[in-house]
Amino acid sequence: MISPFSDPAFAPGLLFDAQEAGVTRFVVAAVITDGGRVLLLRRPADDFMPGLWELPSGKVEPGEEFEKALPRETQEETGLRIDQVTAYLGCFDYTSKSGALTRQLTFEVTVEKAVPVTLTEHDDHTWADRSELPGVSDAVRELITR
Repeated sequence: MISPFSDPAFAPGLLFDAQEAGVTRFVVAAVITDGGRVLLLRRPADDFMPGLWELPSGKVEPGEEFEKALPRETQEETGLRIDQVTAYLGCFDYTSKSGALTRQLTFEVTVEKAVPVTLTEHDDHTWADRSELPGVSDAVRELITR
């Protein structure tokens, strides 16, 4: 499989589209599967959007490339190392806790090993069947059940 980042116009195209929409912040998310199930993380009760199940994801730092942020954030949140980015699944926009219009860019990835999952910012994880997802947002559900 060819990474979407191998296309030199890919990232600039994402940036251009986001600027046109007024997006001021980016988050990258990883769809990690194991035996057909997808890894989801649960947000703690005292966090923004408490109890929501989400994909491993995190903020792209100012000046950081998406291609660098994705493995960094995935490893920080789960302890898992991305082996390959296999597809760009799409994006959705939301307003962050700070009020910033944020765009989540979601990628399908493979990891070196799917275990152990080591959580740093979430209070639980699950490997969910795509047809029986726990409480994820409609946007995440749409991206991972296509």
